[in-house]
Amino acid sequence: MKQLEGFGKFLESLRGKMSLREAANKSGLSHAYIRDLELERNRSTNEKINPSPVTLKKLSDAYNIPYTDLMEKAGYLENQNDFASSSQTAMQEPVSMSDTLFIEVSSKEMIYHTRFERISQGVNSLLDFSLFLDKLEEMGFKKMDTDLFVNMNQIQKYNEKDGKLYFDPLGISKCVVIAAIRQKKYHDLIVRSVARNTGMGLEFHYDRQSSADSLLSSVKRPT
Repeated sequence: MKQLEGFGKFLESLRGKMSLREAANKSGLSHAYIRDLELERNRSTNEKINPSPVTLKKLSDAYNIPYTDLMEKAGYLENQNDFASSSQTAMQEPVSMSDTLFIEVSSKEMIYHTRFERISQGVNSLLDFSLFLDKLEEMGFKKMDTDLFVNMNQIQKYNEKDGKLYFDPLGISKCVVIAAIRQKKYHDLIVRSVARNTGMGLEFHYDRQSSADSLLSSVKRPT
């Protein structure tokens, strides 16, 4: 792995006039970690740090720069032609995406969660991994935490207080906990998705005076 000399400065130049906090909001990374990457060291331990492919994907989205460019400059790829040559073998999903409730991802594997099983798939090609992440949104998935993608076509109950998404209307089956920043960003989309998936009109109630869970009360849509 041969990283571009001055890679941290390169990242800083990509950020440009954008503040660290704005970059953090756009990428989902902490502003302190972004600054550490620009300095190429952990300021707490003074150890050299290198961004992972997942981190680079977040920065490429935030800074609007091709993911492959960052991967090459970070030393993960020798050149873009070599990277592109690996695209002949597309990643095959091990389970129907429409049946997948959510996916946990890392640079080494993806874990698909359905109602009845949990399937792990290794990442063999960084290009396939990048293309897969880009395709997820087209298939109705939204990034709800650092490494969590949720199928919006499957959620059926939303507990705003605890930041939980359930995949059944009673909230007794599998659930995921989403990051607060994503909860705020996608609140309206979540509510609309629950309404669509359950076929019910929704009115959101939350009693601030009690410690009771947030509830979604359902009223049949008029026909």
